[in-house]
Amino acid sequence: MNTSKNSEVTGLPDTTVSVRDTFGIDIDMDIPAFSARSEQVPDFDEDYLFDPRTTLAILSGFATDRRVLVTGFHGTGKSTHIEQVAARLNWPCLRINLDSHVSRIDLIGKDAIVLQDGKQVTEFQDGILPWAYQRNVALVFDEYDAGRPDVMFVIQRVLESAGRLTLLDQSRVIRPHPCFRIFATANTVGLGDTTGLYHGTQQINQAQMDRWSITTILNYLAPEKEIDIVLAKAPEFRNEEGRKTVERMVTLANLTRAAFRNGDISTVMSPRTVITWTQNSGFFKSHALAFELTFLNKCDPVERDVIAELYQRTFGEEIADAASLLG
Repeated sequence: MNTSKNSEVTGLPDTTVSVRDTFGIDIDMDIPAFSARSEQVPDFDEDYLFDPRTTLAILSGFATDRRVLVTGFHGTGKSTHIEQVAARLNWPCLRINLDSHVSRIDLIGKDAIVLQDGKQVTEFQDGILPWAYQRNVALVFDEYDAGRPDVMFVIQRVLESAGRLTLLDQSRVIRPHPCFRIFATANTVGLGDTTGLYHGTQQINQAQMDRWSITTILNYLAPEKEIDIVLAKAPEFRNEEGRKTVERMVTLANLTRAAFRNGDISTVMSPRTVITWTQNSGFFKSHALAFELTFLNKCDPVERDVIAELYQRTFGEEIADAASLLG
């Protein structure tokens, strides 16, 4: 069996960034980074607000090759958090959603017919995992707790920091690039769905969970922080009246979360939903209609009266009466 050396030993960090200056976290720490951007580096979001704990966990993955798993409720920005850290480090970053259609072949690769000297020949083409494994790429597995068993066992091979990737079909053993990094996001912590919110998730065996050296939880933030995040994405609300409106929106979102915890409703508003609500409000010129189209219509019909009551309590108007102003 042949052991292949890294085909790209270049691509090592050539600079550092200050955690304090770049991420606004009061700590003396410099993180390796790249001075030049490539096409795989995520787009830079200047308005992004970082959660300190989650940011430090992700930075440890980039700086020291820790395997970092980010868990939490939907819509809290788990994947975006990793991408925005990568964007500030100029670190190439690729996301793979582990839905039911992603198979072992997609990750490892397969034989394909190609033309060579005008003749059709069969040639093995690497999948995304061996391709990234040999490069300075941060690979992010989204919906990690929804992956198929055959896919999960492939990923388990590379979770150890010095783990080699064995391709049995080709009798190849691939060594990781020194700057290859691996992250994952999940709605659960590998124990399966205990809330009824995330159908399709499954339990992850303890041997695999143990290979994630850092697990951080990114859930709903304190109201003031969530308001700041929403306002960062909704510039038209950055005035006194707009901020009061966003405060009421976040208050309503937290009421739905409390109602969910109490078992009164089965759907909750995520920060992503609140941001979408602000965007739709700008188009429809009606907070009530935008709320109805953004969130209310997604809810169980038997629960809509409860949610409409929460809206009335927060905004001081009935949804039907406010929406009817459009005629």
